[in-house]
Amino acid sequence: MSTTLPPFEEIVTVHGPTVLRVCRAVLGPMDADDAWSETFLAALRAYPTLRPGSNVEAWLVTIAHRKAIDQTRARARQPLPLDPLPELPAPTVADRLDGDLWAAMQALPFKQRAAVAYHHVVGMPYADVAALLGGSQDAARRAAADGIARLRKTYRGDPAPDGIATLRKSYEEGGQR
Repeated sequence: MSTTLPPFEEIVTVHGPTVLRVCRAVLGPMDADDAWSETFLAALRAYPTLRPGSNVEAWLVTIAHRKAIDQTRARARQPLPLDPLPELPAPTVADRLDGDLWAAMQALPFKQRAAVAYHHVVGMPYADVAALLGGSQDAARRAAADGIARLRKTYRGDPAPDGIATLRKSYEEGGQR
């Protein structure tokens, strides 16, 4: 039995919010839209070669992960400005709501931030998180646990044990396209 792939527009509609949540969780609200766009441009080019029956969401999250790494590396290569910077654009309502949360997430090392985002925000199993981050399932579990423990210590918005619900809700509300 031959399975055909759905139209790409349907893929964007179904998985776009999840990919945006991943981009926001890993890169923050300022760079998320660029990474989201780059993810779907790359996916559009590669979509015709995707095997029918593939896990499209995992495939898109993998592409988003690689685009996030590309942006992180590109940001690290940019020269530091010497003159005073112009004023930043006014933050949106979502940016103000996510400010403390994003600051706490940004303080995490990249692997912890990515593990928290992929497992707790997107809901990926640790095996998939490990495949994306290039380590073992135990290492992914440890990175996520360490990241959550550090967030509980540093994030003042919701210190309760279910504080990750705030993280997920924040990115779901900001992830609507």
